[in-house]
Amino acid sequence: MERGKMAELESLETAAEHERILREIESTDTACIGPTLRSVYDGEEHGRFMEKLEARIRNHDREIEKMCNFHYQGFVDSITELLKVRGEAQKLKNQVTDTNRKLQNEGKELIIAMEELKQCRLQQRNISATVDKLTLCLPVLEMYSKLREQMKSKRHYPALKTLEHLEHTYLPQVSHYRFCKIMVDNIPKLREEIKEVSMSDLKDFLESIRKHSDKIGETAMKQAQQQRNLDNIVSQHPRISGGKKSKKEVCASSDLEVKNTSPMSEQDSGILDVEDEDEDEEVPGAQDLVDFSPVYRCLHIYSVLGARETFENYYRKQRRKQARLVLQPPSNMHETLDGYRKYFNQIVGFFVVEDHILHTTQGLVNRAYIDELWEMALSKTIAALRTHSSYCSDPSLVLDLKNLIVLFADTLQGYGFPVNQLFDMLLEIQDQYSETLLKKWSGVFRNILDSDNYSPIPVTNEEVYKKIVGQFPFQDAELEKQPFPKKFPFSEFVPKVYNQIKEFIYACLKFSEDLHLSSTEVDDMIRKSTNLLLTRTLSNCLQTVIKRKNVGLTELVQIIINTTHLEKSCKFLEEFITNITNVLPETVHTTKLYGTTTFKDARHAAEEEIYTNLNQKIDQFLQLADYDWMAMEPGSKASDYLVDLIGFLRSTFAVFTHLPGKVAQTACMSACKHLSTSLMQLLLEAEVRQLTLGALQQFNLDVEECEQFARSGPVPGFQGDTLQLAFIDLRQLLDLFIQWDWSTYLADYGQPTCKYLRVNPTTALILLEKMRDTSRKNNVFAQFRKNERDKQKLIDTVAKQLRSLINSHHS
Repeated sequence: MERGKMAELESLETAAEHERILREIESTDTACIGPTLRSVYDGEEHGRFMEKLEARIRNHDREIEKMCNFHYQGFVDSITELLKVRGEAQKLKNQVTDTNRKLQNEGKELIIAMEELKQCRLQQRNISATVDKLTLCLPVLEMYSKLREQMKSKRHYPALKTLEHLEHTYLPQVSHYRFCKIMVDNIPKLREEIKEVSMSDLKDFLESIRKHSDKIGETAMKQAQQQRNLDNIVSQHPRISGGKKSKKEVCASSDLEVKNTSPMSEQDSGILDVEDEDEDEEVPGAQDLVDFSPVYRCLHIYSVLGARETFENYYRKQRRKQARLVLQPPSNMHETLDGYRKYFNQIVGFFVVEDHILHTTQGLVNRAYIDELWEMALSKTIAALRTHSSYCSDPSLVLDLKNLIVLFADTLQGYGFPVNQLFDMLLEIQDQYSETLLKKWSGVFRNILDSDNYSPIPVTNEEVYKKIVGQFPFQDAELEKQPFPKKFPFSEFVPKVYNQIKEFIYACLKFSEDLHLSSTEVDDMIRKSTNLLLTRTLSNCLQTVIKRKNVGLTELVQIIINTTHLEKSCKFLEEFITNITNVLPETVHTTKLYGTTTFKDARHAAEEEIYTNLNQKIDQFLQLADYDWMAMEPGSKASDYLVDLIGFLRSTFAVFTHLPGKVAQTACMSACKHLSTSLMQLLLEAEVRQLTLGALQQFNLDVEECEQFARSGPVPGFQGDTLQLAFIDLRQLLDLFIQWDWSTYLADYGQPTCKYLRVNPTTALILLEKMRDTSRKNNVFAQFRKNERDKQKLIDTVAKQLRSLINSHHS
C-alpha cells in the first residue's frame, strides 16, 4: 500500500509539474520556451507529458471551434466585405500605380535639378571653405614670396625679419597644411642660407678692404697732410680761425651720421656716403671710400640669430690675419720711397677701418682689441723700419722716409693711436741719417780737396772779391787796400768746405723739423752731428790728402794756410748754428764745436808731413852722394848733390812765407837736423870701412856749405846761430879730425866748456878706426919712416884712450 501511496504521490507531483509546464508554454514567449522544453526532455515522464499536451491541444481546438461557431455569420459577412474591399483595393492599387508612374516621370527632372542643386550647394560650401582657408594661407604665401624676393635682392636683414614674422605669426595659423610643414622644415635652411650669404658678403668686404687699404690710407694721410698745412697757416696767421672743420670734427660728425643710420632699414646702403653740403671743397673722408653696410648687416643678422659671438670672433680673427699680412713689408721696400709709402698706406688704411668699426658698432671690436692690434703693429712696423732703413745710404731718401714716418704718425695720432714709440725710433733713424750725411759729405769733401789747385785764389775785380767774402767770413784790411789783381791767402777749398759745412747743418736741421723737439734738443743734435762731420769726416779727408804719396810741399803749405783760416771761421759757424736754433752758446749743456781741434790736428799732420816730406827729399838727394872715401886730396868746392840739395831747400823755404813763423822755423830746423844726422850716418855707415883725410876734408866742404845755408837765414825768426847748431855735432867731429886736436879733446872731455863737447867717443873711435885701417894699407912700406910710425902709434894711443873713455862711461 505504501508503494501504492508513493506511486500515487509521485504521479500527482508529475501531473502538477506537467500542468505548470503547459501553463508556462501557453504564457511564455516562444523565444524563451527552449529551457521549458529542455526540462521536459530531461525528465522521465516524456510520454505522459505528450499525452497531457495532446489533451490540452484538443481542449483548445474545441474551444476554438466553439468560438468559430459562435461568430461564423459575422465571419462570412466579413469575408464578403473583404472580397468587395479587394476589388476596390485593386482599383486603388491601379490608380496608385498609375499615379506613381506619372509621379516618377514627373520627378525625374526634379531629381536631376535637385542633384544639380546638391552639387552646387556642395561646390558653394567647398568654395566658401576654400576662400576661408586661402584667406589664411595667402598672407603666408605672400610673406614667403616677399622673403624669397628679399633674399634674391640680397636684402638679408629684412629677409630675416620677414622670416621671423612668417615663423611666429603666420605659419601657426595654417600649421596643418602640408605646404606649411614644408615651409617650417625650410626655415632653418633659409636661416642658414642667410647666414652663409651674409658671411659671403662679409668675406667679400674683407677682401675688398684688404685690397683697398692702400687707397684708404693714402686718402687719410692726404687729409692729415692738409690738416697739418692748415695748422701751419693758422699758426702763422692767428686771425684766420673760422672756416673749415678740423679732421677730428669731420670724423666726429661722420661717426654721428653713421650712428643715426639704422641698419634695420630696407635699404642697407649709403651708410658713409652722407657728406655735408658745406664741405664740398674738402677731400672725401677716408671712410667715405668704403661701404660698411655688409659688416653692419652681417652683425645684425648674427645678432638676431643668436650667433653674435661667433661673428665677432670670426671678424676679429680674419682682421688679425689681415693685419699680419699688412704688417709684412716687401723685401725691396728700402729701395724706393714708394715702397715705404705703400707700406704705411696699408697700415693706416687698416686702422682707419678698425677705428671706424669701433665707433659705429656696439662691441664688434673694443678698445682693448684695437690696442692689442696697434701694439703688435707698432712693434712690427718699428722692427721693419729699423731693418729696412739700415739699408738706406742716400740721405735724401732717409729724410723723405723721416717725413713720411712723421706724416704716418700724425695721421694715426689723429685717430687716437699712441705714436710716441715712432718718434723715439725717429731719433734712432736720425743717427743713421747723420751717418749717411757724413758719408755723402765725405765724398763731397774728397771731391773738393781732389779738385783743388792748392793755390791762393786770384781776384781781378771787386765783384769776385765780394762774392768770395760773401761765401767765407774773411777780413784783411791790408788785402782790401791792395789794388786788383790780388790774391786771397787761401785756396778755393776753404770757402767751398765752409759752405758745405753750412749745407750739412741745414740738412741736419731739416731732419729735426716736425719731430716735436725743443730748440735745445735741436741745437744739441746739430752740434753733435757737426762735430762728427768736423772731427771724423773732414778730418779723415784732410788726413787722406795730407798722407797722399804724390802730395807736394806746396800743397802741404797751402793746406796749413787753409786750415788756419778754417780754424778762425769756427766762431762764425757757432754763430750760424745759434741763429738758426735760437739757443745761445752760453746756455747750460750747450755742446761746443770741435772745429778748432780738427783744423789744428790737420795742420799739425800737414806740418809733420812737411817735415817728413822734406826729410824724404833730403834722403833722395843724399842717395845721389858719391864720395871717394879713398881720395888723397879734397875737391875745390862742395859736392854737386849737396849744392842741388841746398838750392832745393832755399826754394822750398821761400814758399813758406805765408806759413806761421813757428811752422817755417820748425820745418827748417827739422830739415837741417835731418840733413846733419843723415850726413853723420853717411860718414859712419858700416859699408865705409876706410876713409882718408882728403875724403874727410871734401866732406868738410859739404858741411861748410850746409853751415853757410844755415847762416843765410832761409827762414826768418831764428836768433843768432840757432840754426847752425843743427850741424854742431858734425862740425866738432870734423874739426877734431882735420885739426887732429886729440890732446884737447881727451884733456877736456866731460867738462861743460869742452871745445868738442858734442863729439861722442864711440863716434870718434869708429871714424878713427876707419882712418887707421887706411893708414896701415897705404903705408905698408912707409911704416919704417919715423913720422909715419909715430902717427900710427898716436892713432893707437888715441884709440886706446877712447876705448877707456867708453868703458868708463858704461861702467
